[in-house]
Amino acid sequence: MRKNNRILFILVIVITFLSYHQITIPQTNNKFEFRKVNNLAFNVGEVLKFDISYGFIHAGTASLSIPEIRTINNRKCFYIKAEAFSAAAFSWFFKVEDKYETYIDVEGIFPWRFEQHIREGKFKADNIATFDQYNKIAYTKDGQYPIPEYTHDILSAFYYVRTLDFSKSKPGNIIKLHNFYKDKVYPLDVKFLGRQIVEVNAGKFQCIIVEPLVQEGGLFKHKGRLIVWLTDDDRKIPVKMTSEIIVGSISVELESYYGINGPINAKR
Repeated sequence: MRKNNRILFILVIVITFLSYHQITIPQTNNKFEFRKVNNLAFNVGEVLKFDISYGFIHAGTASLSIPEIRTINNRKCFYIKAEAFSAAAFSWFFKVEDKYETYIDVEGIFPWRFEQHIREGKFKADNIATFDQYNKIAYTKDGQYPIPEYTHDILSAFYYVRTLDFSKSKPGNIIKLHNFYKDKVYPLDVKFLGRQIVEVNAGKFQCIIVEPLVQEGGLFKHKGRLIVWLTDDDRKIPVKMTSEIIVGSISVELESYYGINGPINAKR
């Protein structure tokens, strides 16, 4: 009897674990039609690698990758990873081990699931959200929360912006999005700042400049402006990012890339 009780106990733990990490989303309308976004920017196989610097010091490396397509709720999704690690010589001063994952709908470019695991100095954060885009609800370990249509996590918002057409944008123009983080929905405005030629180790590129006005849940734990340079073509590859952190600022520059979804016409 004790053996049977132990088996039952283990099964309960396993079932609880699975129900915590894999929330089944009820589809209330089988004929529900989501938006379809014309995505010329990225596809499976894209890998972007970056160098992180703190002033003139090499501080670490980062990467963005799309390893494969997975299926969630019978929808094909891009599985996207973002990682950042401090260099060994820099870790004694400020150690960074950040990992993000998002599952973005291939057709609609909106998220179904998001994970964030931050390790920056003594600061730690682990956040998981499952998005019910049918019923406009976000689920976390702490509860469920209403969300607007096509609400993003911070990583899916970044990839969605890459699909947009900035050809007629003027400095000061703003794109309005929504970002869910922890237990709240925040406005996420993306301001167009202009155009500039930028040279990094990966080459010289004609870029558009945007500023995500992030309130919470950003790709860096920062206190000031985050500026992003994207190639001024259909790919909109991130070439450079600058962000203020707790002490000073960091710069992230494109080091190498492969698996791009077509020619990079902005390369000079």
